[in-house]
Amino acid sequence: MSGAMDLLLVEDDEMLGDGVQTVLQRRGLGIDWVRDGISAMQSLKSYRYDVLVLDLNIPWLSGLEVLARLREEGNQIPVLVLTARSEVVDRVAALDSGADDYVVKPFDIDELCARIRALHRRHHGQEQLCLQHGDLILDPAARTVMVQNNNVSLSAKEFDILQALMENMGRVMSRQKLNETVYCLDDEVESNAIEVHIHHLRKKLGEHPIRTVRGVGYVVEKERAI
Repeated sequence: MSGAMDLLLVEDDEMLGDGVQTVLQRRGLGIDWVRDGISAMQSLKSYRYDVLVLDLNIPWLSGLEVLARLREEGNQIPVLVLTARSEVVDRVAALDSGADDYVVKPFDIDELCARIRALHRRHHGQEQLCLQHGDLILDPAARTVMVQNNNVSLSAKEFDILQALMENMGRVMSRQKLNETVYCLDDEVESNAIEVHIHHLRKKLGEHPIRTVRGVGYVVEKERAI
C-alpha cells in the first residue's frame, strides 16, 4: 500500500468492488478489497488502514457484525457504510453501531471520494470550521452551502472548487491549481471544465460572484472590514 490514504473496501459485488477500487486507485489512494466479513476482520488486524468502506450485506459476518466487533475491540477506524439499504431504521442501526457516515447505492463516485476525505480529516483532528463570506456559508464537514439561510445544491466538483477558493480568499487560484484540486491525474479533463463549473457556481450563488483574473485564474476577495 502506497497511497496518501489507505482504505479497506469490503464489498461482495464483483463489478461494483472492481469499479470502486479502480477509480480510487486512479485518484491516488491505496486500496485493498475483500469480499466478506471474516476477511475484513483479518485484514484490519494485519494492517492499519485510514478508512474502512463497508457494505452491510456481506457473507460470513455482516457489516453490522464487523462494525460491532471493531468497536468492542476499541478500533476507532473511521467507517463509511456503503449499502443498498436506504431505510431510516438501517441508517440509524449503522450509526448507532459506530459508523461515521452512510452512503446509499447507487452513489456518485465524486461524493464518495469527498466523504472519504472528510472522514479522514476528522479522524486526524483536521476537521475544518465553516467558511463564510457575507451570508454565504460553506460547511466542509457536512458538505453544505447556504446563502441567506437557504441551502444551495452543488455538484461535488462545484463544491470542491468553491471550497478551494474560499479557503484561499484573497489569493488568485490558477485554472491548473483548481484542476489539480478536483480531478485526478488519470481523468480526461475538458480544457474548459473549470470555466464551466465556475459558470454554474455563479448562477447558483447569485450575488456572490467569483472574480475572474484575466489570464491567471479566479479569486474570492476577502471581505473588507467596516
